[in-house]
Amino acid sequence: MKNMTIVAAALMSAVATASLAQTTPSAQGDTPAVATPDSQNPTAPVEGANSFTEAQAKERIEEAGYTDVNGLKLDDKGVWQATAMKDGKSVSVALDYQGNVTVQ
Repeated sequence: MKNMTIVAAALMSAVATASLAQTTPSAQGDTPAVATPDSQNPTAPVEGANSFTEAQAKERIEEAGYTDVNGLKLDDKGVWQATAMKDGKSVSVALDYQGNVTVQ
C-alpha cells in the first residue's frame, strides 16, 4: 500500500510538471503566429511556408496603406515581394507568412 501511494504521488508530480511545461511561455513564444493590424513581428519579414495566395497578398499589402502593387512574386524564402506606392513614393514591400508588411 505504501508503494502504491509513492507511485501515485510520482505520477501526479509528473503530470503536473508536464502540464506546467505546456503553459509556460518560452523566450520565442511572445510573437503571435499571425500578425494583426495593430501588431507586427519586429524581425519581419519572417521566412517560412507562406499560405497567402497572390490575390490575398496583394489585398494585405493594400490594407497596409500601399497602392499600385506591382511585380508581386513569392521568393524562395516564402516571402511575397513587390513594388508599391505610399505617400507618393515607390517602395519595395514584403509580406511574410505571418502577415507582416514591411518596406525593404
